[in-house]
Amino acid sequence: MREIFAGMPWWVKWVAVPLLALMVFGGVITAFLGALISFVFKALLFVALVGGLIFVVRKFTGSGTKSTHGDW
Repeated sequence: MREIFAGMPWWVKWVAVPLLALMVFGGVITAFLGALISFVFKALLFVALVGGLIFVVRKFTGSGTKSTHGDW
């Protein structure tokens, strides 16, 4: 690979080739990043909903009984 780029100007290696890669693989990169961001958002939403559910269940089930851990 080095032999191919050895006689090329610097702008071919550092400008033209990355731009061509973005043009060819841009859709794949965009789809991958979109899926990754969607997964992270759904995971955070899941954690928040489970935390809220645990908070609500503890608040309503623990209102009539004394807790050994100490009330807030």
